[in-house]
Amino acid sequence: MKQDKYTDLLTYIIVSMTQLTAAAWSMVIECPEVAGKAQPGQFVDLLPDGNFTLRRPISICGIDRAAGTLRIVFEVRGKGTKALSELRAGDTVNMLAPLGHGFTLPEQSARAILIGGGIGTPPMLPLAEYFGKNAVVISGFRSKDSAILQEDFAGTGAKTILCTDDGSAGRYGLVTLPLEEEIKTQKPDLICACGPMPMLRATAALAETYEIPCQVSLEERMGCGIGACLVCACRTKDKNGDEQYTHVCKNGPVFDAKEVLW
Repeated sequence: MKQDKYTDLLTYIIVSMTQLTAAAWSMVIECPEVAGKAQPGQFVDLLPDGNFTLRRPISICGIDRAAGTLRIVFEVRGKGTKALSELRAGDTVNMLAPLGHGFTLPEQSARAILIGGGIGTPPMLPLAEYFGKNAVVISGFRSKDSAILQEDFAGTGAKTILCTDDGSAGRYGLVTLPLEEEIKTQKPDLICACGPMPMLRATAALAETYEIPCQVSLEERMGCGIGACLVCACRTKDKNGDEQYTHVCKNGPVFDAKEVLW
């Protein structure tokens, strides 16, 4: 990869590359200075090697400050992510990180329910590691073949619930069903969620009904990842309830669910 002085500063070594499913990959990147600053809910912006202009935003799935590494998990959905999936341990990757506004977390003793849908599941793993046995993790996937990170979540000590659209693994149906059951069993101090917009909307509605603080990580197309191109605008409201446009990459991706105009 041809580099100049600027891109050299953004180039990091890949420690490991693992295929999780037919479409999903796990990449661990050596970046001590980035790992030292990264927070759950933030993301990285990767520039695939080759004839690509735009970076690919990917949520942070793991932060190991002692080892100086970040873990990301992504799905191949186009030419850019396909190029990223072809990298291997020892290769380098051009990365801007950490980016965005992450989750605002209470004390670790708080009880949290963490909701992940599809590729929105990876950013829930650092939260599960933070809350440990005080967390309930509810993950939703299309089928058994697309389910990821279930052993990782179980390893944190959190209670894990898997849902699939076709019932091929775990529970059949939507994540909001076990979410409401868990709320009725023991009301949590916080709900965090990332995934498709309909899932986030339904989760936010339940949180409002039961008067539970809720933070959501929005998924939007991004151009620059730093708030310059204005592509990822989303409708939110300020403290006075007035509508405004904010940007997922800079003001988010994590928002208080009450701020989002669904």
